[in-house]
Amino acid sequence: MTIKYDILDIMKFLPHRYPFILVDRVIELDPGKTITALKNVTINEPFFQGHFPGTPIMPGVLIVEAMGQAGGVLFIESASEKWHGAPVYFMAIDKVRFRRPVVPGDQLILEVEIIKYRHKVVKLAAKASVDGQRAAEAEFMASFGEKQ
Repeated sequence: MTIKYDILDIMKFLPHRYPFILVDRVIELDPGKTITALKNVTINEPFFQGHFPGTPIMPGVLIVEAMGQAGGVLFIESASEKWHGAPVYFMAIDKVRFRRPVVPGDQLILEVEIIKYRHKVVKLAAKASVDGQRAAEAEFMASFGEKQ
């Protein structure tokens, strides 16, 4: 089963809002397996004012956050109904590598797959690319927190 989400659907899953929501669309989601999402990178992003004036590049930590947010949507969609509405928190970020800069005008494609999922903890492998070129990769562990 393939699921697609627009930004309004994504905001039902993620608590993030402007300027910190870093997933614009879910292109494909196969619950329990994988997600492909995208982030349109524009010069209007607030971080470009200071990173770096004259040579704007998307901060690596925000690329990692974008991969994590896509993974969060996958994790929530893959979980049982009892976890829906619970926050998702990073537990670990490993094997992070940056391969190329991401600049205004790029469309960042985020691909995340579940490596292991047990109870309320998930391990994910993620990669981000632009025009078919790898921009970053990482492995994450995340957990559901307590519902508010």
